[in-house]
Amino acid sequence: MVASARFPDWSSLPAGEREAAIGRARLRLKTIGRKLNATAQEIDNGFDPAGPLAGLPYVAKDMIATGVTPPSCGCAAPLEPLGKPAAIIERLRRAGGCLIGTAEMTELAYEPSGINSVRGNVLNPWNKDFVPGGSSSGSAALVASGCAFAALGSDTGGSVRIPAHCCGVTGLKPTWGVLPLDGAMPLSPSLDTIGIFARGAADLAMVWTALFGEAAAPSAHSAIVLEDAFGESDAEVTQLCRDAIARFGLPVAGRGGFPKEADERVLLVMQGEAARAHRNRLDDVRVDATLRKRLAKGLSIDDDALAQLVAGREAARQHFLETFLGEAAVAFMPVMPIRTPRVAETDPTSPDFKARTLYAMSRFTRFVNYLGLPALALPVGFDSRGMPVGLQIVGRPDSEPLLIALATSFQMKTDWHGRIPAAIASDIAAEKGLAA
Repeated sequence: MVASARFPDWSSLPAGEREAAIGRARLRLKTIGRKLNATAQEIDNGFDPAGPLAGLPYVAKDMIATGVTPPSCGCAAPLEPLGKPAAIIERLRRAGGCLIGTAEMTELAYEPSGINSVRGNVLNPWNKDFVPGGSSSGSAALVASGCAFAALGSDTGGSVRIPAHCCGVTGLKPTWGVLPLDGAMPLSPSLDTIGIFARGAADLAMVWTALFGEAAAPSAHSAIVLEDAFGESDAEVTQLCRDAIARFGLPVAGRGGFPKEADERVLLVMQGEAARAHRNRLDDVRVDATLRKRLAKGLSIDDDALAQLVAGREAARQHFLETFLGEAAVAFMPVMPIRTPRVAETDPTSPDFKARTLYAMSRFTRFVNYLGLPALALPVGFDSRGMPVGLQIVGRPDSEPLLIALATSFQMKTDWHGRIPAAIASDIAAEKGLAA
């Protein structure tokens, strides 16, 4: 059942209520966050009350150096010693952000479902029988359950947008290279992107503005729909996404085809670069043995072939912009072609495991990473099982303000992004009269 109560956006909270909201977020991180196995560490940091984010309580995926606790990178034990904070953490600190903890993730960020055999799975706050999406599982779950108003994740093949879909929150994967990766664990440097979660786009807008300053008022005159993607999608996903697209009020043209070549190349780039990024961990017993074998396969891609694949990104991006987008500002498509799968379908140790389900989860997200384009995922309703469904908006390079503005306009007409997940509704109700 979908709960009707809703969480507020940070941007809507009066200044006088924010201190209490920070306290509630910290308490939920210790209780609900732990219950969901989504909290890696709590952090008792202060904040700059004069910054534009004015104490925004946020968490960071546990592969981003905080300078407070060594990141686990989703492994059984920390892989790196405690170092200085990552560049993005420093930028948010200067903007007034309040780092309250770190979020669990899949091991080495190399798993789209959220399965973690060494630290345990993050539970989906809507229904624990379904996956939270990966690899930024904890970041999405903590935002969805009111344990943080924003979260940092990483997106190499969809690791922000997939959990945003599964957990019913808003997730932004920026243009490649826009946000600094210094201090974050690499997986595939040509694809890696720091991403941002919030319940709603209005909060994303606050964070983006704090990082980059006020942007010119963006506008979109038209959009395209990748019809082949809808043709591959589950009927419920298709209907919810098409209904949502109609509410944007944009002229929309259907476009056939799919960037198949970019989709094929991205998998090879990810495999080759991940093997090289973690070459020194292929014999590290702190990393799951099955994952180490999977990583090692990427070494079969020789250096010259990998370099050619990476060098082909610019031409592939231009082809997509000219052939698919054309004169349009954005492309609409589902985040995933399938509904959020059950845990058993994505757990290799389960008799119900389906390898094709794992492949399908990133089917519509990974090509965007190869092209280096920005994309935003936002919730557009619930399927017949009460699980959220996400729509993906893909834009031109550096069009993040436009994507955020489109999502904000949509969310002013809907309340999908603020719903309190059914699985934690009783925990919220038990907060002894405290407002959400």
